[in-house]
Amino acid sequence: MLSHCWRHCMTEALAPRRERSYRKHTEYTECDSTGSRWRVAIPLNPGSCSDLPPPTRGTDCSFSCPAGMFLEMSTQECTPCAAGSYSLGSGLRFDQWDSIPAGFTSLASFMDPGPNGEDSQACNSSSWTPQGVYLESNRDECTVSLVYAVHLEKQGSVSFTYQYPDNNIFFEFYVRNEQCQEITQSDDQKWITSNGEWDTHTVSLKSGTNILYWRTTGILVGGKMVKPVLLKNIQIEGVAYTSECFPCRPGWFSAAPGSSSCQPCPSNTYSVKGASSCAPCPEHHYSHEGWAECKVRPPCSGKDYFQIHTACDSEGKTQVLYRWVEPKICVENVTGAVELPATGQRETCPPCNPGYYNSNDSTCLPCPPGTHSDGTNVCAKCPAGTEPVLGYEYKWWNVLPSNMKTSCFNVGNSKCDDMNGWEVAGDHIRSGAGSSDNDYLILSLHVPGFKVPASLSGMTGSEFGRIIFVFETICSADCELYFMMDVNRKSTTVVESWEGNKGKQSYSHSMTRNASVTYTWAFQRTNHALDLRRYVSDTVKLYSISVTNVLDGVASACRACALVPQNSQRAGSSCVPCPAGFYIDRDTNRCQECPPNTHLAGRHTYGQDACVACGHGSISNKEHSRCYSNCSFSYTDNNRTMTFDLSPLSDVASMTIGPSFTSKGTKYLHLFNISLCGHEGRRAAVCTDNVTDVSSRDDQSDSAQFVNSVDSFICQSTIIPADGRGFRMAISSQSISLADTFIGATADTVLSGVNAKPELFPENSRNVPDINFFYRSNQATASCDQGRSSVITVRCNPGKSERGELSVPSSCPAGTCDGCTFHFLWETTSACPRCTEDDYHKIEGACKGGVQETLYVWNEPKLCIKGASLPLRSSSPCEAIALWLKVGVGGGAFAAVLLISLTCYFWKKNKRLEYKYSRLVMSANKECELPAADSCALVEGEEPDDDVVYAQKPTLLGKLRAIANKDGESSESVQLKSSQSDRWVLG
Repeated sequence: MLSHCWRHCMTEALAPRRERSYRKHTEYTECDSTGSRWRVAIPLNPGSCSDLPPPTRGTDCSFSCPAGMFLEMSTQECTPCAAGSYSLGSGLRFDQWDSIPAGFTSLASFMDPGPNGEDSQACNSSSWTPQGVYLESNRDECTVSLVYAVHLEKQGSVSFTYQYPDNNIFFEFYVRNEQCQEITQSDDQKWITSNGEWDTHTVSLKSGTNILYWRTTGILVGGKMVKPVLLKNIQIEGVAYTSECFPCRPGWFSAAPGSSSCQPCPSNTYSVKGASSCAPCPEHHYSHEGWAECKVRPPCSGKDYFQIHTACDSEGKTQVLYRWVEPKICVENVTGAVELPATGQRETCPPCNPGYYNSNDSTCLPCPPGTHSDGTNVCAKCPAGTEPVLGYEYKWWNVLPSNMKTSCFNVGNSKCDDMNGWEVAGDHIRSGAGSSDNDYLILSLHVPGFKVPASLSGMTGSEFGRIIFVFETICSADCELYFMMDVNRKSTTVVESWEGNKGKQSYSHSMTRNASVTYTWAFQRTNHALDLRRYVSDTVKLYSISVTNVLDGVASACRACALVPQNSQRAGSSCVPCPAGFYIDRDTNRCQECPPNTHLAGRHTYGQDACVACGHGSISNKEHSRCYSNCSFSYTDNNRTMTFDLSPLSDVASMTIGPSFTSKGTKYLHLFNISLCGHEGRRAAVCTDNVTDVSSRDDQSDSAQFVNSVDSFICQSTIIPADGRGFRMAISSQSISLADTFIGATADTVLSGVNAKPELFPENSRNVPDINFFYRSNQATASCDQGRSSVITVRCNPGKSERGELSVPSSCPAGTCDGCTFHFLWETTSACPRCTEDDYHKIEGACKGGVQETLYVWNEPKLCIKGASLPLRSSSPCEAIALWLKVGVGGGAFAAVLLISLTCYFWKKNKRLEYKYSRLVMSANKECELPAADSCALVEGEEPDDDVVYAQKPTLLGKLRAIANKDGESSESVQLKSSQSDRWVLG
């Protein structure tokens, strides 16, 4: 550049020196190895220069001016900035985001590009977006980096103000050197903490080139749009010098020379760029703080005022007042404008909230410790044998309770900072008007801690307290209500949210750790950046809020408690805590242990009915706090009892489902941790959000673990793999509990309203029933008003190992078809019953050499394990011919001899009868002669039974009967056929 200018100086030689001085500026060269630099003159128009002064040695590289001053290059001295401008001295500041400033680059990348990069176009439209006073990150699941490179001549720092409201977007800040190597940072420096409010993050920088990265990655697994990260006021310290001052942006000013910053113009004033003062708005115009122009005031309408209830006066009266929304921007005395409505009639104040009493001046005061009130009566002491039920119960809203606060917050401006976000309205409290539709209207309730009362001490469950509130949203746009909690003032986490219109409903949330907590309700009419009040009629109403077991709370009633035993030296009417697993007997008010296999399931311990029987196939733990399976199960069918030993399944099992992909192709996995049985009832399955754990590592990390860790019988986490996204580890987020309570185990498909739906899995073809383990999580969600439930179907499969294999329905690859009930199939050989004598049979071998062997073999297919074992092979002496064979041969021979004898006998008798018959026929054929009477008589020596002649062929039975009656007294009549057809009767 310099040599080129010297070669082209001839044409400029005649120009006046004053004119030439305006056609050049002075710059420093890069610092050399000795820490020195040169000051050179640079023409404003390259290629045309004249009479440029020769380079001169400049100031030392480490030299810098203080804030509010800049280095005058011509004199090499620090000079104060003029009014209307500012300087950081040795630093840089970026606080104007009408566009992305020069030097910044927004780089978007797809998390999981295909092997050929075919999906790389999906994130081209994702970027950090300037929004005037802040910079907004992407709202999708792409990875977007805001990059800025700066060269520091000395050690410095970078600080930035940010808002990080959503844990479903990961926000990290890291620094690389000029070799693109990441500079080592601690995890709490890299991973930014999510707390929902504006905060400042500062990181030290080394001298040399530093490349700064602000990177966000959204996770849209649940389908909801994430809340973006917001950045403003980026300030970098450590640059050697600044050779000029920066003008104040429009709407801001600096009145005095030497300013290190600019101030926003007050309301109803404006300014242009580089202003040293602000000008007032013209008549009938208005502006908000920091505006660069004024707008015409619109006519007043119903959207410009709101109503409030006055506090009760000394007569116990209240009335409705109407107030203009501040700052008031509308005009009343123009055509079409409305006036502020008149004050309402005085009405009787609502009663005090439970636990409070009405004082003489009609204000509500909390009851003293040890007393209670329903809000309408004076405070009374609890009777002997009872204790006050401490908590908060707000259902009348005449004034805001002292432990509640309301505010208005807008990420882009501070117009509503002094406004009430919520207003009391008698029987409810509702969202206020705000200054614009995208304001966050905030209501918070602080609870100092929880204390389980003596009457509930027998319960050792994980619930220390519970909040219950009744609400309703009335919306015409995309409004959203957030319910959040901040444990130990560490990190605000969204517990649940509701979008659009929601009818009047109740929601409850359990507090599982004794800690200080702030509950927050935030209502936003629309998430679009609108500086209007178009949807001012969209509102949310809270009707009641109740918190139980509050430390230093007030009492609305008394609860029976256990008394000191009679045989104790301290016997009396004072309350004592019961041991774990004990209930309070109604008759004696003494502590009694719950019966075996029952647990304290409700929220009281008074009476034996507080001990609820465990479900089928479950037992209670020692503390009677919950029921669980001890890994044994019995089933009886057709007089056969099957016994199952599931102890090999007691260790926590993990199953990963996926990968799945979001609409933009982001890959994610579902991780399930399952604790089926054992562990003495302890919920051994744990799921943790590792990103927020990393960003919350400090001495009070227990609160972070409480927020981001879940222990349950079954829990689920969403895993974002580390591949393709630049993270050093896989990301675990959105951990939820699917099973807080074990309902029972049975071979039936339905238990306590939960259906196992066996049709979701392949049919069980074996003669062993499936065992269904039923679980429930009572924590209600926006989509599951009864909470989630889970069923684990354990199936005998001899082809699997002892630990077996977990699967989900093929038709519901995420494990659930409706988002509320989860189904799992666990096929394992451990689910086969224990072997019994019915599972094998005996086989006897042939008799060989006088020895017979007996074997025992399993029935096929073998569907049992462990239990009874096969008897050993045995042998016994035997004969060559078996006894049964001997008996059979002997009996057969006897029968053959008998048959032959009978045949011979009857043949002989038959011959005799034929002979006699022929004689009778011959004698009957003699003409006109009748046989003599003695012709048919017995011949001497003949047997009487031989004289029987049958007219028809006798049967064998008849012949035998005749033999039996051979000495009988009666005679037989025999029909003799002759030509004369005569009949002879033998008498």
